[in-house]
Amino acid sequence: MAEIINYSLFTDFDINLFKSGKHYRLYEKFGSHIITVDGVEGVYFSVWAPSANTVSVVGDFNYWTEGEHKLSVRWDSSGIWEGFIPGLGKGTKYKYKIESNHNGVKTEKADPYARRYEHNPKTASIVWDEPYTWKDTNWMKKRKANNALDAPFSVYEVHLGSWKKKVEENRFLSYVEMADELVSYVKDMNFTHVELMPVMEFPYDPSWGYQVTGYFAPTSRFGYPEEFKLLVDKLHQNDIGIILDWVPSHFPEDAHGLGFFDGSALYEHPDPKKGYHKDWKSLIFNYGRNEVKSFLISNAIFWLDQFHADGLRVDAVASMLFLDYSREDGEWDPNMFGGRENLEAMSFLREMNEAVYAAFPDVQTIAEESTAFPMVSKPTYLGGLGFGMKWMMGWMHDTLQYFAKEPIYRQYHQNDLTFSMTYAFTENFMLPLSHDEVVYGKKSILGRMPGDEWQRFANLRLLYSYMFTHPGANLLFQGAEFGQSEEWDFQNSIDWHLLQYAPHKGAQELVKDLNIFYKSQPALYQKQFSIDGFEWIDYGDSKNSVFTYIRKGHDEIDNLVIACNMTPVPKENYKLGVPKAGKLKEVFNSDLKKYFGSGQYSNKLKTTKKDPWHFRDQSIVIDIPPLGMVVFKYQNKIVSKPKVKSTKKRTTKSKTK
Repeated sequence: MAEIINYSLFTDFDINLFKSGKHYRLYEKFGSHIITVDGVEGVYFSVWAPSANTVSVVGDFNYWTEGEHKLSVRWDSSGIWEGFIPGLGKGTKYKYKIESNHNGVKTEKADPYARRYEHNPKTASIVWDEPYTWKDTNWMKKRKANNALDAPFSVYEVHLGSWKKKVEENRFLSYVEMADELVSYVKDMNFTHVELMPVMEFPYDPSWGYQVTGYFAPTSRFGYPEEFKLLVDKLHQNDIGIILDWVPSHFPEDAHGLGFFDGSALYEHPDPKKGYHKDWKSLIFNYGRNEVKSFLISNAIFWLDQFHADGLRVDAVASMLFLDYSREDGEWDPNMFGGRENLEAMSFLREMNEAVYAAFPDVQTIAEESTAFPMVSKPTYLGGLGFGMKWMMGWMHDTLQYFAKEPIYRQYHQNDLTFSMTYAFTENFMLPLSHDEVVYGKKSILGRMPGDEWQRFANLRLLYSYMFTHPGANLLFQGAEFGQSEEWDFQNSIDWHLLQYAPHKGAQELVKDLNIFYKSQPALYQKQFSIDGFEWIDYGDSKNSVFTYIRKGHDEIDNLVIACNMTPVPKENYKLGVPKAGKLKEVFNSDLKKYFGSGQYSNKLKTTKKDPWHFRDQSIVIDIPPLGMVVFKYQNKIVSKPKVKSTKKRTTKSKTK
């Protein structure tokens, strides 16, 4: 095997940016790259290991022998080791063998920037470079409009390992198979976006992907990187956006991963009070280290650049923001101002969002942030963190708690649902019914609903209908759309066989139609993050457990009048104050027979009467189905145009006179 040759892809400018934490495309320099030097093809390797005494590339090409192919350290104190090995190519398996200056400690690490890894439980990096020809030009041209904050966002959250399996072969679907089956299903269900739980390489299946070791590679469980690009491409070709879960909050201690990389705390914070999660038994990034910031921001940019992702949902933001997160007194130190906020993490998140939106103004970043930390989705120039949206965890908790109650008791808990409107417009909220709500004994969404079978499914339909008409974007986890009965199990496929039963099929039909309705009604998305887009009619009818409200678009003719009955007792001849005189047509009803509803309480065209109610001059009388929601919309008045006599005839008459 040829000797290693000194070579570099780094310029002095690259090094200055890297040291200052401002290099956001490090994946173009670090890692393994197939290049040609002096007419000879081979592989260039580079790795950051400032505490190393020696760094060797070991792999299948040199029988994993340490010392045969030693990289050279740069002269500029950047801590970068690099070199070119002629004759190597795509498919070469390798790791870095690092001897540390710290007591001669030796580590053997996978490449942090590798584009592909061996299938677990194997852990080697693989040299990979496969060009891909994208066919999503039409989507990329219009995605700014499709991903805008005033566009419909109905998200289907998917765990690729358990969405569907080849049961007879006891295996996952591949990226290629999902490019057919998943894309077809999401399109048929009319969702606007898919959100994938982490696809970055990870070693441990029960972590669901949230313990990442390969930040720059799609997991090999489902196929090759270019096959994952095919999946993204197919989604885009079918006008479906893709959001990727991204985990900059922590990483696992696995021997081949980022932890103790060069014999020192390189990527993690050296102080255990800031660098270790007791709950997750994982390490926390050192957000105050410039090179680590460059690594993480480059990774965010990488998935948007190389894989055409339309957004990043950032996991566990609350754990990043607070120094005392899941820590007792004495287990954390206050910041320089005596507070509990992690100032370095806040600075990193702001910088990350600024970099993402500067490079890709047509995407969205979404924070999973479970506290009342202010201005998460406000611009950084106003002092916010700069995210596009934030998960509305309070709404999720209060709503599920309310719907779990027997309807007879709901009259005493009206505030559980109305409370969300007191803070609904403080952030750009996405309403999540996510994977976290259907595991660890919490039951499935359907499993929380009270009553007999009919009432449980009616409650489920009402929950989804209320969710889709509440201000904000929407997210449903796989299986919830057809009323999965059991808790989610990452090892098994969701229960597709349930669709042979009418109640489950009805729930699926409802979600399909809700998506159509949501996308077709500007009042549900044009002002979804603005107080101007919502108005209560009556939130105080606790005796009947009825909620009535208006959703508003830019044009008054698009406004919707909505009534929800939270009890199994139908509300017949229910008097409802409405904004103005006119005719209102029922445009949605969650109680239709096709949804497994009763089908007995639909409303004919309603004409308002000058009969004041709910502090409004006009009112109508409607029927609200049991455990149901109905939506009304004003109908355009058709004004007949007067007949205009032709000029010729008028002239003739004038002459006659």
